[in-house]
Amino acid sequence: MDSISSGSSLQFLAKLLHDTQEEDDDDDHAPCSSVSAMTPASIGPVKKETSGTFQVKSENRKTIWNTEEVPEGAEFDDTWDPREQPEYQILFKQCVGTEDVFFGMSRKDPSTACCEDMVIKIKLPETKYSDIALDIQDKVLDLRTPQKKLLLHLPYRVDSKNGKARFLSEEETLEVTLRCSALGC
Repeated sequence: MDSISSGSSLQFLAKLLHDTQEEDDDDDHAPCSSVSAMTPASIGPVKKETSGTFQVKSENRKTIWNTEEVPEGAEFDDTWDPREQPEYQILFKQCVGTEDVFFGMSRKDPSTACCEDMVIKIKLPETKYSDIALDIQDKVLDLRTPQKKLLLHLPYRVDSKNGKARFLSEEETLEVTLRCSALGC
């Protein structure tokens, strides 16, 4: 009795496998194993094929690139300028109270993600206060003096309109304090 049921089930299985093989058999030279049909690209939803044409989104077709493609601060970069880069240091400041220090109530941690201010200290030996030109954008600090040049891409966005800069003539250091924007720090 087992031989009849097993024989008919074998025929049914052979027919089932034969039908699915005809549906999937687009290429006669493709291997017949089910393992080769599964690739990393077949995981997830089926992707629609895109046409091979590239569409230009720019209004002016003579432009080489979009303004969104140019990194912020690239207009300040001057590789041909022979002036040397001064020494600088980036420090972060937090406003913490006793509830932060002893109880940890505001959930601040010592990482830079919880800092409110960014302080950049730039060593400018043999420089007068009147010779310093400073330009601050949201992600870029540009400093120029007759002897030194610094183009610094900042690690976080800052409030470029509200900041403080002071020149410490005894230490020959420019100290720039910038408030990190709400999304940055």
